[in-house]
Amino acid sequence: MQYPHDFHRVRGALYCERVPVARIASEVGTPVYIYSHKTLVEHLAKLQQAFRALAPLICFSVKANGNLAILKLLVKHGAGLDIVSGGELYKALQAGCPSSKIVFASVGKRPEEIRESLRVGIFCFNVESEPELESIHAIARAMGKVARVALRVNPDVEAHTHRHITTGIRGTKFGIDPKTALAIFRRHSALSGVRIIGIHLHIGSQITEASPFVQAIKRGANVIRAGRRMGAPIDWINLGGGLGIIYKDEAPQTPKQFAAAVLPLLQSLHARLILEPGRFIVGNAGILVTEVLYVKKAHGTRFAVVDAGMNDLIRPALYGAYHEVIPVGVPRPSRNGHGRYDVVGPICESADVFARDRQLGAVGSGELLAILGAGAYGSTMASNYNGRLRPVEVLVRGARWAVIRRRETRQDLIRYDVIPKAILS
Repeated sequence: MQYPHDFHRVRGALYCERVPVARIASEVGTPVYIYSHKTLVEHLAKLQQAFRALAPLICFSVKANGNLAILKLLVKHGAGLDIVSGGELYKALQAGCPSSKIVFASVGKRPEEIRESLRVGIFCFNVESEPELESIHAIARAMGKVARVALRVNPDVEAHTHRHITTGIRGTKFGIDPKTALAIFRRHSALSGVRIIGIHLHIGSQITEASPFVQAIKRGANVIRAGRRMGAPIDWINLGGGLGIIYKDEAPQTPKQFAAAVLPLLQSLHARLILEPGRFIVGNAGILVTEVLYVKKAHGTRFAVVDAGMNDLIRPALYGAYHEVIPVGVPRPSRNGHGRYDVVGPICESADVFARDRQLGAVGSGELLAILGAGAYGSTMASNYNGRLRPVEVLVRGARWAVIRRRETRQDLIRYDVIPKAILS
């Protein structure tokens, strides 16, 4: 089997770039997230190259993977950052991202987050509602500033992806309908605390074809042209993220194919472009490595019980997401053809299942398995559920590797708990 990107086999054993995955696991323990430097940089470069004609602002989505080392690496190679909270703003600044390359999304921005963003001078806010626009306007005026904003227009376009990550259809909490957007444009000159510089058209995630983007742009173009006729200075169009990757047997569009489909539409609008990729850059750049604790058989099913759980990677439990699972060591043929397993974790939930009925060959206690495509929405969605410590994280570059997030300690589990003597004594 050909594994995605820079995870591959050398003499049968799994490597990340030029480092044996088993060597890393033996030194730092499991579960462990392992990321490829080469994959991260190359995927960013593919987008930069495909859309170079528009000199885009490409803002990596921090919610996909917020590790400071990864953010710093991508910023070093020209990326801005897409944030959704004050905490992510703090991370973005700590990673060295210029404030002029930070875009703030989110349906619910707190007043203090808006004030902090205005103080540091972020590029713009993606505005999700009229009340939010009024709040930004009032806060900016009180601070003597003018906030750059893009209206997130909900174009009612079906992205043909999982319902939990579809954001551009009516009935979701995201965005402003076109009619309301036009009403805002009509009175934009009265909003002295904001400058409406563009529209935002994020329609969902893990989208594998260009047609939903094309449809969204066409609907958004009508809003842009109408807004310009009303005098709004709309210079930018933000397509968000959403480019799909390979988890199983998908055949997603390449950046070049995506650009070929949408560039003519964007160029006809004479608008600058913002992209907010997350999964496309980091999804296949990371794996989660876990150790098999036990192999058990029940009611005709073989279970490989591993030391990673849904608290470490919740996507299969939350979305029914598929992740390829493979042995880290040299695959061994099973006896009597019994090499299929359900790969399950130790969490006290029936949903704690990474894979069902997967062909793994012969698997025994102490062996390592790799869960592929785990770089996006893995570590950022991890928790301490069941009193478990979140995994260590490692970045590999060529033949070198380093820990980029230490494994938590048991002390971390109670670090912020308080026992009030006045109540409990």
